[in-house]
Amino acid sequence: MHTTSPVRQERLMEFFDDPKHWSETEVKVGRAWKTDELRIKSNKELHQLWYILLKERNMLLTMEHECNDKMEVFPNPERIDKVKISMENLETVVRERNKAYHLLETGETGERPRKQVNNAFGLRCTYKSCEHVLPPFMNTKWIKSRHLGYGGRAVHKFLLQYREKLYNVKRKAKNRSRNEVMMMLRRNPNIDLQMLKRKFPDVDVDKLISSDKTRGHFVPKVDV
Repeated sequence: MHTTSPVRQERLMEFFDDPKHWSETEVKVGRAWKTDELRIKSNKELHQLWYILLKERNMLLTMEHECNDKMEVFPNPERIDKVKISMENLETVVRERNKAYHLLETGETGERPRKQVNNAFGLRCTYKSCEHVLPPFMNTKWIKSRHLGYGGRAVHKFLLQYREKLYNVKRKAKNRSRNEVMMMLRRNPNIDLQMLKRKFPDVDVDKLISSDKTRGHFVPKVDV
């Protein structure tokens, strides 16, 4: 097989950027594709756009590796992120269309069913079901490989400390919000209370108003 033909060299150069951009430090590019823009395109256009983005991603990754190998600056590295965002948005649109089609034809989404299970650490996680030749009670190898369920003294101790940590994080965040509202009431007695309630829904603003800690060091005006 010959690999030095002009046609094969041209195909190989598709993995590299335009030569006029090799010495540039900045390349002008656009933004990523939005989902609203992709929803108005046909399936054929989405299919074509997917391969264009795939080729662009392969080219950018090749150029990034080449620049790192030669210790040069890769211009506009955010191009890779824009391409990835575009591909994720395109997948979202295709998934929406597949769901709508399957719901119309079969009444189901057509995606793999999911369920919440406990892993080996006792934490809740999402498990995607898949088809197997054997039923679950006969496929012992599959059950052992998935580690569904938990047990043991060490796991229960871990869960106890983990829940305590989550509770402390939530409690400290609530105390920080409460102290912030308290300082705002102390410095600004005439502040808008409705705004505070919207910004801090977890804080009882009416209760803090009657607290002594929210009273600032000022003498109230008394009408004579």
